Amino acid sequence: MKRLLFLAASLLCVGCSSATTVSNRTPKGNPNAAVVVEEYADIQCPACRAAHEGITKQLIQTYGDRIRFDFMHFPLRSIHRYALEAAEASECAADQGKFWEFVDTAYKNQRELNSDVLPEWARQVGVNVPQFEQCIKSHARRNTVLADYTRGRERDVGGTPTFFVNGKQVQTGFDTVSAAIDAELERLTQRL
Repeated sequence: MKRLLFLAASLLCVGCSSATTVSNRTPKGNPNAAVVVEEYADIQCPACRAAHEGITKQLIQTYGDRIRFDFMHFPLRSIHRYALEAAEASECAADQGKFWEFVDTAYKNQRELNSDVLPEWARQVGVNVPQFEQCIKSHARRNTVLADYTRGRERDVGGTPTFFVNGKQVQTGFDTVSAAIDAELERLTQRL
């Protein structure tokens, strides 16, 4: 009987990822770039929404394949009720190759963020909604999100958004992050 219940539970979760810390999200830019920009962000954070438009998208447009841009989750659960759930949802979308589309939609519609809108946003970006909903209900991606959060705490991230360029924390702002990228590109060019 236990084997039958296990098999039934396994079949219900066909297509959803196992509880793992490995993300299926892809970086923006060049995955093999020597300059890596990381942003620790909270999908429910208004400052992160502003940074997504005013910093992140501009960096990606300006530097293209000269950088690797990684999104790292840092849900501020004490002040943002849906931050963890939205982060998990973005990872469930990543399992279907739609991480960045989901994040763009979530930031665009951030004021409406609650548990009920997540499947609608998933539908808008073109994911398999039943698979997405099962992923959320099972919390299959919670460990992925919490691994990012833990790594951020270990790196002294205290709030969002927080940017790093090649492992060094940089003051948030397009000009400051851009200057750090330029310095790294110059340093790497001089080494050649």
